[in-house]
This record gives sequence, C-alpha cells and structure tokens, in this order.
Amino acid sequence: MEGQQMPSPLDPKDRLIGVLHLLPTPGAPIAGEDAMASLVARAVADAQAYVAGGISTLVVENYHDAPFFKDEVGPATCAAMTVAAARVLALTGVDSLGINVLRNDARGALGIAAAVGADFIRVNVHTGSMYTDQGLIEGRSADTMRQRAALCPRVRVLADVHVKHATPVAGEVLEDAARDAVHRGRADGLIVSGVATGAPPSAERVERVRHAVGDSVPILIGSGFNLENAGALLAHADRAIVGTAAKQDGDVLASVDPDRVRALVAAAACT
Repeated sequence: MEGQQMPSPLDPKDRLIGVLHLLPTPGAPIAGEDAMASLVARAVADAQAYVAGGISTLVVENYHDAPFFKDEVGPATCAAMTVAAARVLALTGVDSLGINVLRNDARGALGIAAAVGADFIRVNVHTGSMYTDQGLIEGRSADTMRQRAALCPRVRVLADVHVKHATPVAGEVLEDAARDAVHRGRADGLIVSGVATGAPPSAERVERVRHAVGDSVPILIGSGFNLENAGALLAHADRAIVGTAAKQDGDVLASVDPDRVRALVAAAACT
C-alpha cells in the first residue's frame, strides 16, 4: 500500500455499529415546527436502546432529509447534526460515534466530528464516480483527506465501495474501486452494501472486496445485515452497520428495539 496506513478506526470489541436515523433536520421538506426537539429526543432514545441491547458504537445519519443535496448540505443541517451528535456522545454507554452527512458531504461530516469529538465519518463516494438520484457524484478524496489532516487527524474515514442507491460508471470493476479507495484515496476502512437501504450485499460481493484489499483495512457490511445472513456476511467482513433490522418490526421508519438489538449482537458473536 502507498504510504503508511492508520490503525483500525473502530474498537474491535464491537462487531456491530448502530445507525441513528435522525428525524428531519430543520429546513428539510418534511420537518415540522418542533424539528429539533423531535430529532434530539428520537436520537437519544434510539441510542439508549442500542446501548441497552449491547451496541456501544453508533453513527449519526440525516436519513430523513430526502431529497438529499449531492454534496454540501448547508449550515442548518450541520448545526442540527452537531447538536444531536453531542447529546448522543454524552450518553452513558456510548463509546464511539461516527458521522454520515448524506448524500456525500464529507467536509460537513469532518466539521461535525471535529466539533463533538467523533471517531469516524462515512463517505458514500470517496473515490471514483457514481450515478445517483442526485445526479453524478464524484469523489473528493483529495479535499477530504487534506481537511481531515487539518481539522481532526484522529478521525477515521470509512468509504463505501459502489455505494447503495447508485450505479457505478461504465467499466468500473468492484475490486478496482476497492483498491483505489484504500491505496489512492487512503480510506481507513471499506463499506460494502446491497442495492438499497435494508438490502444486504451478497457474501460473494463482500469476499471480492476482501480479496482485493486483504487485511489492510477493516471491511464493514453497510446494509441489510440481519439474523439470517449474519454468519455468511461476517465470514468475510470484520463488522456490520445495522439499522433496519434493529428497528421495531424491522421497519426502517420505527424506533430501535433493544430486544432486536440483543438478538443481532448474539448472532454476530456466534460468527
């Protein structure tokens, strides 16, 4: 690998990372008058449910802000996410926090992480380009890694490989995208997802990414992890990000269910 790779961005004792799907931030199309109060209350409740179920590493995401800006989200969203992230990180039992500013605002995520002391960010398109419902999104790894160095060098960058809800440009091979994200984009970890939220990647897809980069960085499952596929997916990945499967009745719009979290933690521990 070109240069020196940073250590793993996540505590290895946590095989699962819980997603906090924030309610709409102020200014989002479906945000209500009490947007911030509702957003913070749900974020805190969901974080406590994850901790009660045995997950202490979380990631904050502005999931309900669709339709998304393709890059910079603006100050209102960043401010709202900063408030929520700070409240969550202050909770007992939360050991580590990540930031994902949708659709691809790595600059905003780094600013939030620097302000609250978060440990990692997720970047949907770090290197290369992807066709999305926001149009063509191009990776800005050069800007992202320089801003990381200036603002918060300890914050790790987890990069999606052929991110969900998107189509790669013609001719780009999954393995090449994975290698570029690590060797040229200097990502600290790679995320492999299915085609959409709640849809798992195939075990073969995860294995291809693992084979491409070896053990140089951690590989994470980015969507669709559940009780049925835990063994197959974690056979080739180090960790999994869980969201939909942790919600009441498996409904992505619902609150986090600590009993479902416990079951997921148990399934991950058996792999």
